[in-house]
Amino acid sequence: MRTVRTLATAALAGAALLGLAAPGATADSPTPTADPSASAGPTEAGTTFRTAARFLPGQQASAQAATGDYLYWVFPADTGQRPTVNATVTLPDAALRHGSATWRIDVYDGLRRRQPCMYGTQSRTAVKEAATLELACVLRPVRASADAWSNDPLPGSYYVRLTVTSLPDDDLGQPFDARIGVSTVDKGGAYATDGGLAAPLVPGATTADQAEADADAGRPSAVEAAAPEDGWSSGWWSDRWLWTAAGGVLAALAGIGGYVLTRGTGRPSRIPPAA
Repeated sequence: MRTVRTLATAALAGAALLGLAAPGATADSPTPTADPSASAGPTEAGTTFRTAARFLPGQQASAQAATGDYLYWVFPADTGQRPTVNATVTLPDAALRHGSATWRIDVYDGLRRRQPCMYGTQSRTAVKEAATLELACVLRPVRASADAWSNDPLPGSYYVRLTVTSLPDDDLGQPFDARIGVSTVDKGGAYATDGGLAAPLVPGATTADQAEADADAGRPSAVEAAAPEDGWSSGWWSDRWLWTAAGGVLAALAGIGGYVLTRGTGRPSRIPPAA
């Protein structure tokens, strides 16, 4: 009975540790964000990377433009997040159009490297009678660091570009409306790495000396100005620490349980002490 109680205690302790670690293990669910209807983003878009309109995940950015224009927005993505970009294009009046049109969204990281989509339809053709068009791009999870030769997404600013890639020439210049939104899923320690960037990849990021000078002058640095609502993560902490600690404790408990099961009850009572 004592052995059973010992093993039961070890099992309960292990379950409690896993219960503490599980919330940090990041269930595949979006991070809490503000209601888009109550958190409107910019109502204009940039026409280049340098003039991209900034918005935050959970906000809805919108713009009105002429067909054929390139529209740019920028949003922050931090370590462990997997962003999903959604775009809705309200097309010109069907009576004014002369045929089908193909629209596309592309996403670039802070180094202006085009990032591939894991899932989603980032390019779609709208028939002449269509009124709206939906596009989506699910990016890969953002890593804290990466090898120089890799194209892994890194923390920092991410640019969204929307444009039409194919349409009748007579339809160029017709007005359309666009709406862009981004949601994020926290993937946590599953994509954590041992290293970290000196600073997130954002426009205007400079040296540590310049950042210190900005702080002394009371000015927000470029990295701070481009940060998410809750700031940038430190890069070294992830829920992998919780799982590592829990695994170590469970291994120790398993060793104790194995010893209790195999040590026996000692010297049999029927054998004389002097034997």
